[in-house]
This record gives sequence, C-alpha cells and structure tokens, in this order.
Amino acid sequence: MYLWQVKTKKKYGQHFLINTGIKEKINDSIKSLVPEGSNVLEVGPGQGVLTKYLLNENYNLKVVEIDEDMVTILNRDLPSLKADQIILGDMIRMPIETFFGADNFFLVGNFPYNVSSQLLIKMFEHHQRIPGMVGMFQKEVADRVVAKPGSKTYGILSVLVQCYFDCKRLFLVSRGSFNPPPKVESAVILVERNDVKELPCSKKLFKRVVKTTFNQRRKMMRNTLKEVVPESELLQKEIFTKRPEQLSVDDFIHITQLIEKEIS
Repeated sequence: MYLWQVKTKKKYGQHFLINTGIKEKINDSIKSLVPEGSNVLEVGPGQGVLTKYLLNENYNLKVVEIDEDMVTILNRDLPSLKADQIILGDMIRMPIETFFGADNFFLVGNFPYNVSSQLLIKMFEHHQRIPGMVGMFQKEVADRVVAKPGSKTYGILSVLVQCYFDCKRLFLVSRGSFNPPPKVESAVILVERNDVKELPCSKKLFKRVVKTTFNQRRKMMRNTLKEVVPESELLQKEIFTKRPEQLSVDDFIHITQLIEKEIS
C-alpha cells in the first residue's frame, strides 16, 4: 500500500513524512541522544517510516498509536515489530507506567500536531521518567519550546519544559516533506534533561503561576496574580511589575516561592 493510498484522518492530525533525507536526519539525531540499549517510545508511528530505522538500532523499542488502521499497517509491513511492542491508544491519556513500567524511557516521533502541546506538558509532569526527547513539531510550537525570555514566542511551554530540560532546535522541515502537506512549516527539536531533579517550590503552584500570567501576557504580574494572592502587599515588590515574558525560569521559581510562603 502506497502512502497516497492511505486516507489520513484530520482528527488525529496525520501528515505522513515522505522525505527520506529528513527521516535519516531524525534517526541520526535520535542516535546522538539515545544510548544503545535504552527504552525508546515512539509516539504516533503511523505507517512506520521512522520505526523502520529505530528497529535497526539497539533499542528496547515500543510504539504507541491511536489509529487502528495504522496499527494494521504496522503489523503487515513491519514483521520485525512484535505485537507486544505496539500499544494501541492515546498516549496523552495513558498512565506513564503503561509504557515501560517504572523504568525511564526516551520519547521520539513525528508528533501529531493536535497533541504536541499536551505531550510537552506530560513531559513536564513526568520529567523524572524521561531523560530526553527528539521530535518533530509544528514550527510555531518548536519555537515556543526553545524560546528565551524577552522574545515574542517565549511562553508557557518555554518555561515548563526548560525548567527540567535543555532545549535546542535542530532543523526545519518543509511542507513538501509530507503527504498531505500541512499548512505550516515543521521543525525537529532535541531536549535533554538538565541537573534539576525537583523544583525548590510547589510544582503545582509553579505551573499555576506560569499559566495564569502568560494567559494575560501583556499585563504586569501583580495584576494577573491577584487571583492567586488576593490583596497582598507581596505584589508590591518590584519583580511583580514585570510582564511574564521578561522573566526567566529562575524568576518564576522565585516568585512561586514568595507566593508559597505568603499563602501557607
């Protein structure tokens, strides 16, 4: 069955990678990050264009695919991919233990655009289980992940991912590399866990502070955080006169610590 004979499903955000050169570059990027013998989870393998390369490496590989039709194709076209390596379901909704029990694993894939932000949030929530990731995202999402304070693309994903991971964009991928071509450009990024094991503040409160302030990113922190710290003198401190895009990850940690002390 050829790529153009397979009907894509918009609800799954499917765009099949057909550029062999890009497939090889992604595989090379994965090899630069992932040691031999590691647990590797490929999310959204589709017809297995990247899976074919991964099967040739010395990985403990599993794939998770939401589309039963794609699983049928994987079973037919990749006989070396065993049944117990294929997980049918929605990775975002599954408990993290579904994939490798209590063991850590690397994330890889040409990620469906409609779940990419949720996937990154799941990485934040389970950072201790994921040493790193190589994946393709919509360029706009990739830019957010690697953005630095002061840029227009710096936001929620930037702060949440960067508090546990070092991030870099590897290369761009043109629309013509896919069938059907998406309406946007894509980019492959690499993230690798940094030395931060746990935040020195409440992780739940940190996430709330980041999301609350960036949801109204043009306002000063003291205005957006009133719902978190109502009528508090704390908000008169100079750091709360800034807008969220002006603050580093460490600044957000410091602010969360101040709020945590105030409301405890």
